Amino acid sequence: MKELVEFIARSLVDSPDQVKVRSFRRRSEQVLELRVAPEDTGRVIGKGGQVASAIRAVLKAAAAKQGNRNISLKIR
Repeated sequence: MKELVEFIARSLVDSPDQVKVRSFRRRSEQVLELRVAPEDTGRVIGKGGQVASAIRAVLKAAAAKQGNRNISLKIR
């Protein structure tokens, strides 16, 4: 899942070398934390959060296919 988020984020931003994804567990949930350069934050979030919602939807679909229902994405 981490690689999927990295791939999508690097495709969207101007500084792909600054994309970092950290994975950790919080209770029964897997959390992916995405960090990008400050000037690229708007590109990853999108107008009204539409891009972020789309990334989350793809992530949840991929996780469900692997049998993992509890996953979330935090963008910082």
